[in-house]
Amino acid sequence: MKSNIMKKFLTSFVMLAAFATIGLSQRMAYVDTDYILEKIPEYQEAQKQLDEIAAEWRAEIDKEMQEVDQMYRKYQAEQYLMDEQTRVKKENEIAAKEKAINEKQKARFGYEGELFKKRQELVKPIQDKIYNAVVELAKSRNLDFIFDKASGGPYMLYADPKNDRSDDILKAMGY
Repeated sequence: MKSNIMKKFLTSFVMLAAFATIGLSQRMAYVDTDYILEKIPEYQEAQKQLDEIAAEWRAEIDKEMQEVDQMYRKYQAEQYLMDEQTRVKKENEIAAKEKAINEKQKARFGYEGELFKKRQELVKPIQDKIYNAVVELAKSRNLDFIFDKASGGPYMLYADPKNDRSDDILKAMGY
């Protein structure tokens, strides 16, 4: 949570610094990529496919979790009738099954998991088209900056390299 707050603060600070250094001659625009995406049928279809895959995988994992829950309830009911070795064996089986489910969940839904890769496969080409259209718009309308106001932005989508002042900052800092 702190890293999100820090990231937003840093982004806001950088944006404020950028605006402070931008002269009145720079031309800016903004877009709303959430709005754009919801108007693109290919994106809607891709999102529908992703939702279906995710729902199928969630149902599969939920079913396996219910099996573990049943195993655990059965174990609790019978544990007093088991010898120590059998009890440990059952506990290990339950723990192994839970671990396998957690690993499957991570492999499917985790960062860079199967769903992430599928999203990249289906959505990235659409995002690339949007980005290319943003760059084309910026160049055709002689815009220096285009920001995205979607999802709690603003995020810079395009900046004309002639406005990069990074070297000036380094020079001012003595580097």
